[in-house]
Amino acid sequence: MATRRSLHFVFKVGNRFQTACFYRDVLGMKILRHEEFEEGCRAACNGPYDGKWSKTMVGFGPEDDHFVAELTYNYGIGNYKLGNDFMGITLASSQAVSNARKLEWPLSEVAEGVFETKAPGGYKFYLQNRSPPQSDPVLKVTLAVSDLQKSLNYWSNLLGMKIYEKDEKKQKALLGYADNQCKLELQGIQGAVVHATAFGRIAFSCPQKELSDLEDLMKRENQKILTPLVSLDTPGKATVQVIILADPDGHEICFVGDEAFRELSKMDPEGSKLLDDAMAKDKSDEWFAAQNKPKASG
Repeated sequence: MATRRSLHFVFKVGNRFQTACFYRDVLGMKILRHEEFEEGCRAACNGPYDGKWSKTMVGFGPEDDHFVAELTYNYGIGNYKLGNDFMGITLASSQAVSNARKLEWPLSEVAEGVFETKAPGGYKFYLQNRSPPQSDPVLKVTLAVSDLQKSLNYWSNLLGMKIYEKDEKKQKALLGYADNQCKLELQGIQGAVVHATAFGRIAFSCPQKELSDLEDLMKRENQKILTPLVSLDTPGKATVQVIILADPDGHEICFVGDEAFRELSKMDPEGSKLLDDAMAKDKSDEWFAAQNKPKASG
C-alpha cells in the first residue's frame, strides 16, 4: 500500500477569523488554497448541510508531501458541539510553541516539552517543543476507538495500513502507509465513541483504479459506505473521484483518486488573499446587519 497517502483532516469551523489566526499565526501554517461553494458537497465534505460553504486548506507545505488541515465553514453556523471522537493532532515545532507564547495563546505542558493547546472550536493540538524530525512537522492524528482490536482489523487488514506500534496496556496503536507520512493513532476509550456535530473526517489518496476495488471490498465485508464512489467538481479545477467510508466507530474516511487530487490540490498563490477577502466580506455583512437592526421601541 506504499502508493497510498495520508492527506488531511477535516475540521468544521464556526469563526473563520479566529481560526485563521490560530493556524497562520500560532502554528505557522500557510494558506494553500481557498474555495467557495454555493451548495453542499455531494459527499457531505462540509457535513450534513445544503447551503453555501467554504473550504480552506492549511499546512506547512504543499499537499503533495504534507499532511494538512481542511477547514470547512458553513455560512450561518457559528459553532459545533464536540464529541470524544477526535483526540488531537501532534506536531513538532518549537516555532509554534514560541508563537503561542508570544501571542499569549493558552498553552498547558502535559509532558516534558509537550504542550496542549486548542484551536477555536475546542480541537486539541499537541505541540512538541523541538524541530521536526522530517520535512512535515505534523506527526500524527489521534482518534478514539471503543475496541482497539476490532479497529486494528479494519484499518490494517481491510485498509492496508502498517502497524508501527501497539501497546495493549495503554490500549493504543500507531499506523501509517509510509515511514515519512503522518501517522494515525488509535486510542482505546471506555464506552462509546461520540461524534456530536463537530465530527471530522480523515482523508487518504490511492491510485484511482483502486477506488472501485476498495468499494467492492467494503461491500463484501459488509462494512459501512457513507458515499459510494462519486465524482466531485470544484469550479475551475480538476474533478476528483471519492468514496466515503466509516470505520467500526463511525469515523468518516475519505479515499480520493491520487492522480486528479494532485492536480486539484496544487497550491494557489492567491489562496491567502481569497480567504482574507471572504473574511472581510463576513465583517462587512455583520456590520451592515447590525446597522439595519430594528430599533427597540421604548
